[in-house]
Amino acid sequence: MRAEIKVLGALEVAFDGVSVVPTASKPRQLLAMLALNVGRVVTTSSLMEELWGTNAPRSAPSTLQTYVLHVRKLIRAALPDDPDAVREVLVTKHTGYLLQVEPEVVDAVRYDRLATAGRAAGSAGDYVRAERLLSAALGLWRGPVLVDVVAGPQLEIESMRLAESRLTDLTLRIDSDLYLGRHHQLLGDLAALCARHPYMENFRAQYMLALYRSGRPGQALEVYHEMWATIRDQLGVDPSPRLRQLHQAMLAGDQIVDDPRYMINHWAPDTIAG
Repeated sequence: MRAEIKVLGALEVAFDGVSVVPTASKPRQLLAMLALNVGRVVTTSSLMEELWGTNAPRSAPSTLQTYVLHVRKLIRAALPDDPDAVREVLVTKHTGYLLQVEPEVVDAVRYDRLATAGRAAGSAGDYVRAERLLSAALGLWRGPVLVDVVAGPQLEIESMRLAESRLTDLTLRIDSDLYLGRHHQLLGDLAALCARHPYMENFRAQYMLALYRSGRPGQALEVYHEMWATIRDQLGVDPSPRLRQLHQAMLAGDQIVDDPRYMINHWAPDTIAG
């Protein structure tokens, strides 16, 4: 039996190449919960909270069982040569249900493992390995988490966790690229990221560095002033001290701005201290 589960985008769950994703909303939501918790028992109470919030009807326990039976039916249809396998895949436990497949078949699990290894490599100063691992992790994303699934409170929390993790890892991967001298290649992506995330100073700082090191200091300073105007007008605050220091260093033509280690402080704040 070959399983494949994807949650970093639309929900895809397949056994031996056959999709078992229900078309109905709540069974799909149930399967998404099990998929994000592969190898762990998801309690009945957690599933009911996800599906109905705090207003679960009296019929919720029996309805939940009906949804589980529906998913089992789809799994059984995907495995016609081994009809008993469904009981080993979607397991009933005393407190809930368990989707029992190898964790590595889930793209979110592979993402977390690759990203963790990439962060560790960056923290150790191996930016080539960090860039490679983080790029592989980010390459698993196909869109917003579970974009085609109605999210209750628990799926919403996990989706937010993964989305925030992706932004952090993207920042760290770009830092690695800047360290490796790939500022020219980053310009297009950073312009798009700044437009998509107008309040994220990390992307603005990285864009300023990429422009400055590409021989476009005037445009780098324009990016700073755009950021200053945006957050002053919308939030009533000034840019952070770190961004102001970068701005001043560029105005002064400080050579530190061209040092590839500059801004790797996302990895290690004291990299170029002293």
